[in-house]
Amino acid sequence: MNHSHPPEMTLRETRDGSHTLMRTDLDESYHSLHGALTESQYVFLDQGLHRCPTPPAGQPVHILEIGLGTGLNVLLTALATASPDNPPVVMVSLEPIPVPESLIAHLNYPDKLPDATRAKNLLRQIHAGPWSRPFPLGDRFTLRKEQTTLEAFDAPLESFDLIYFDAFAPNKQAEIWSSDNLTKCRKYLTPGGLLVTYCAQGQFKRNLKAAGFEVEALAGPPGKKQMTRGWKRD
Repeated sequence: MNHSHPPEMTLRETRDGSHTLMRTDLDESYHSLHGALTESQYVFLDQGLHRCPTPPAGQPVHILEIGLGTGLNVLLTALATASPDNPPVVMVSLEPIPVPESLIAHLNYPDKLPDATRAKNLLRQIHAGPWSRPFPLGDRFTLRKEQTTLEAFDAPLESFDLIYFDAFAPNKQAEIWSSDNLTKCRKYLTPGGLLVTYCAQGQFKRNLKAAGFEVEALAGPPGKKQMTRGWKRD
């Protein structure tokens, strides 16, 4: 899916000092203005990756991400897999409108992380890597980027253990949060798999439950009262 005139995006610093991007046409940020890095770490790693059922020894966790965006969630996940305490990861990330590399070069995430040099190299590789083809980011992490929407994406049933649902908010892009899409996500998850998102909207949680998920309302990251986790229990 090609966009000859991508929407305007501008850089903005969030409360924890890390950057986010603003989509001017939506008047919406890619990450929480209360702290981009803090939110991603808490919602997607602490409440997602680190709560995922442990796969058999040596087997990877398979993750589907809805919204590559700045690449922050991929970056933090790739860094986490470097530890032998965590399983390797195979990740597919969907992004219909890639962020221009001119903006990626200005994101300050590496400067906020312990190994800035490694993080900078990883962030560059995430965005410079090919589309629609798996490529490694270190020995224990493989990424495949797909320039498509969730609606147009197809995958085998029960092929993911974890879904990072990081699309723009329902009041900005309601179609992404539809019951049909959530039902599709559940079909993609393995039994015992989970979906995590920053969103705690009531209608979204009702849609998630209607799609067959067991829904958990969790304490949110700084600046947000709640987040949501959904489990596929059978």
